[in-house]
Order: sequence, then C-alpha cells, then structure tokens
Amino acid sequence: MARMGAIRNIVILTGAGVSAESGIDTFRGGQGMGLWEQHRVEDVATPEAFARDPDLVLRFYDMRRAAIQTKHPNAAHEALAKLDREWPGEPGHELLIVTQNVDDLHERAGASHVLHMHGTHLNAWCTACDVRSPWRDSLIERPPCPACGAAALRPDIVWFGEMPYEMNRITPRFAGRTCSFPSALPVRSIPPPVSCAMRANWARARWSSIWSAARVRPGSTRAASAPPASSCPPGSTRC
Repeated sequence: MARMGAIRNIVILTGAGVSAESGIDTFRGGQGMGLWEQHRVEDVATPEAFARDPDLVLRFYDMRRAAIQTKHPNAAHEALAKLDREWPGEPGHELLIVTQNVDDLHERAGASHVLHMHGTHLNAWCTACDVRSPWRDSLIERPPCPACGAAALRPDIVWFGEMPYEMNRITPRFAGRTCSFPSALPVRSIPPPVSCAMRANWARARWSSIWSAARVRPGSTRAASAPPASSCPPGSTRC
C-alpha cells in the first residue's frame, strides 16, 4: 500500500476471465463463438427471445443462477477484496470495481465497492412494478413479485439490445476526471490500459455498437437508443 501512495483513485474493470477460475464458463469460451452453453445468444439473451420463448429463457437462467450459487471466490476475487478493504476510501482516494460479471463472487470475497453494469443473476426484476428483488430460486414457475404480487418477474440481466446499468456513475470515472489509475482484469477484447480517457473512448465505442439496436432499457418501459460514439462527451449520462 505504501508504494501506491501517489495513486488517488482506482477504477477496476473485471470481466468473465476473473470468474472463469471459479468454474463459471465465459460467454465465448471453448469453441463456441457466439454460443453460450450450446445456446445461440439470439435464443436466450435478447428481449425478443424472452418474448418468443420465455420458458427457454427462464430455464436457461434458472440453471445459471443455481450453478453460480455452488461456486466460490478465487484468488483474484480475494485480492481485489483485500485492496477494497485496505484502500483509504476517503474523498480523493476512492476505489471502484466495475464488473461485467453477473455473479456475486466479488461481494462474497468481501468487496463492498462494486457496480454490476450487466445486472446480477441473484436479482429478479418485476416488469410490472419496476422493483428489483434479491432472488435465489427458479423463475420458471412464474412466482409472484415480492413487491406487487404480479407474475411478471424476469432475470435482472442486461440482454443484448439493452442499456448497461450505472452508466451515469461509470462513464465519469473512466473519463479522466476522477480516475487516476485504470485497470482491467481480465476482460476479453479490451485494449491495454493506457489512460482513463482512452479507456473511456474505447468503452463508448464498444457500448454504442451494442446500443445501436437497443429496444428497451432494463428498468424502463421506454424504447432506448444510443447516439453515435463520437457524439458522446466524457461524463455524458446519455451514453
């Protein structure tokens, strides 16, 4: 810690590789480019798939939710949790773990400053009342929402064509205004960290390509679309 005294703020972006060592399959692992446990992403990870065959989608996520609860944090999760605990955590010296992963292994390792930009398997989102509730059981039986009683729960996962969560908090931290040390552990197809601003530019281009076909933002009943990456200034909450 003493050798890191010159660093003020740290933003850490984690991806599927961090949890792979815990036995959680990566999205494009093995030979399946575009396949996810023998399913096409178009069949299980889009709003259209859920509308077309909700049983298939719910069964798929029920299996993943159950599997994640049998996994355990690995050395990478433990190391980041240790850094989280020991970082000063005072104004001007902040640490944030932004994860693309939908498991809870960062939290189970002891990290407390975590943002899940793609949602989490251990929440269910009610599309009737817009409430997200902790959830560890299956959804295939259409259980009632704990908040309103409606049988309108879906996985609280950001699917393709939906906008990632927490972007109004994430983007400024990668835009160079609050981040002095960016790090990525391991994230597929992400360039080496050169600067916070360069990472922000890459992220906007990457996410804009996903949002270009956006239909619905999780948590909203309004259609969502994204402007081109070049029109999104650092810190913008629109992209």
